[in-house]
Amino acid sequence: MRTRRHLTALLLAAALVPSPTLAADPPCYRGVNLSGGEYGERDGIYGTNYNYPSEETIRYFAEKGMTIVRLPFRWERLQPALGGRLDEDELKRIKDTVGLIRKHGMAVLLDPHNFGYYDKVQVGTAPATDAAFGDFWARLAVEFANQDGVLFGLMNEPHDIKATDWLEAANAAIRSIRAVGARNLILVPGTAWSGAHSWEEDVIGGANGTVMLGVRDPLDFYAYEVHQYLDIDSSGTHPTCEGATGAVEAIAGVTAWLKKNHKRGFLGEFGAAADKDCMSGLTEIYSTMSDNGDAWLGWSYWAAGEWWPADEPFNVQPRKGAERPQMRLLVNSAKAKAGACASVKPAGK
Repeated sequence: MRTRRHLTALLLAAALVPSPTLAADPPCYRGVNLSGGEYGERDGIYGTNYNYPSEETIRYFAEKGMTIVRLPFRWERLQPALGGRLDEDELKRIKDTVGLIRKHGMAVLLDPHNFGYYDKVQVGTAPATDAAFGDFWARLAVEFANQDGVLFGLMNEPHDIKATDWLEAANAAIRSIRAVGARNLILVPGTAWSGAHSWEEDVIGGANGTVMLGVRDPLDFYAYEVHQYLDIDSSGTHPTCEGATGAVEAIAGVTAWLKKNHKRGFLGEFGAAADKDCMSGLTEIYSTMSDNGDAWLGWSYWAAGEWWPADEPFNVQPRKGAERPQMRLLVNSAKAKAGACASVKPAGK
């Protein structure tokens, strides 16, 4: 395990590398995942098997100072047949939700929450080929092209796919997005759940930190999305934070990698329960990102959602009584000095 001294040295060395294209302001995107649209199977009934956040929930997080919502949904429900048209009813639900989020002054990150699959078929294999993935993104990008405050997250947590194969799929999607004239910011994950803790390890088919440098965007307007939880195995499935020190080190390591390679990052998922180790780790992670705004565009906490169980330890959905400690920490971090999201635009826009 890397020592704190070694990680500090990494960050200092990376900071000495000139990075004139990146702003040094603290991260501007500070928000939450509003879970619900990814629930259920592809034929789930809206309001029974899955939902999207209400305006009341959206308003709550806007009033708490959040500036972005990561909005999960299922690819299969939005595009019932590969290569086919988007489902009009589901598209309207997503558009209406995006409209509410923008009405309350927050950006929205569109998130096909599919883990690198369409139904049970892995992206890059027939019929969910790279071309099919690109077709999906072309159709979705047209609907939200160049809308202020709308970001495109290519895929939630690809994991079984080789890094080299995932790179080809990601680049196919980026080409399709740009081919339809959409200049929106694109967030690109790696494989292996896009874990910060394993970013530079060869988990499957090459290390993300090496392979994903092959991302090609004609606008050069993208960032890398990583995820990091604080439990013992970085899975976000345990209520305690024996992995807090490792998570802090992982974010420091990715920070150094971003600086070294003149790239930008976004922490799309992270979360923890409310015990002392968890809160201490979350505080250090916020601090690292805030102090390195040339590398980090922002973060979105996992999670909130109107159907989340009240006893879910990571849950920050509003409830009766006192706010959860994690929410208070989010609010304090959101109130800190932030960069201007309006300045996060591609060259020439």
